[in-house]
Amino acid sequence: MRDKFYNYIQKLQDNITLKLEEVDGKAKFKEDFWKRPEGGGGRTRVIENGEVFEKGGVNISAVYGELPITMQEHFRVKEADFFACGLSLVLHPKNPFVPTVHANWRYFEMYDKQGNIVDSWFGGGQDLTPYYLFDEDVIHFHQVCKQACDKHNSEFYKKYKERCDQYFYNTHRNEARGVGGLFFDYCKKTNQFSMENWYSFVTEVGDSFLQAYVPIVDKRKELPYDEAQRNWQEIRRGRYVEFNLVHDKGTLFGLKTNGRIESILMSLPPHVQWVYDHHPEKDSEEERLIKVLKNPKNWV
Repeated sequence: MRDKFYNYIQKLQDNITLKLEEVDGKAKFKEDFWKRPEGGGGRTRVIENGEVFEKGGVNISAVYGELPITMQEHFRVKEADFFACGLSLVLHPKNPFVPTVHANWRYFEMYDKQGNIVDSWFGGGQDLTPYYLFDEDVIHFHQVCKQACDKHNSEFYKKYKERCDQYFYNTHRNEARGVGGLFFDYCKKTNQFSMENWYSFVTEVGDSFLQAYVPIVDKRKELPYDEAQRNWQEIRRGRYVEFNLVHDKGTLFGLKTNGRIESILMSLPPHVQWVYDHHPEKDSEEERLIKVLKNPKNWV
């Protein structure tokens, strides 16, 4: 399974970066191979200063070795080895009318000292962070997510949409990071669902990403905007940074397993503002977004 899923994310990375370069029309992804001293490595691809994407990364990694003590405590196990692979992407468009997007699909195995698999699971999801709210864009994104889920289980979309709303939430701000999507983790073998079934589900979601996001980019990337709208985008990007550095488990895992810092922090946007005690104008489009972030809603 580990080889099968790693082969899948290599091909998915190729498909996604090729399409995003086509959408941007100017910038190309810079490719960077790296190795982890304790075992494994990855292939980082970053796009910067494009016509559409100000900064973005589409990274794959496969790391393995002895589970660090901090992670042993987290998983409540004693000496164990692990393997983890996944694809993680974040895209920060230049135009404030185009939403930021994040996605991640991953697979994890844990072994005893004899090398036997003692646990394994899938995780992942995809979520949207707009700066200006176009309801039809959010509905489209969620409809694609729901279609991918429904092919495997009619209960998945509702369950993983709710988990997404709960997870991508800045509790210190009492607001969601964005308008959600899907979030699932610890997807393990059950009597009803084999690991092959989970593989089919996770790859279905991964394959749906471009369909969920690219039509939104194409629709909004050439809309005119002014300096005030750009400032709002940078202020909201600050909230994105706060979540990634304070709450995100993936960032924490990378830092605690001696992951590559440049790849871990590629999710951070290049231009951000923190304005003291900032509040949008009453009855503005900016305030409308905040109201939705305070009370996550059902889109489909």
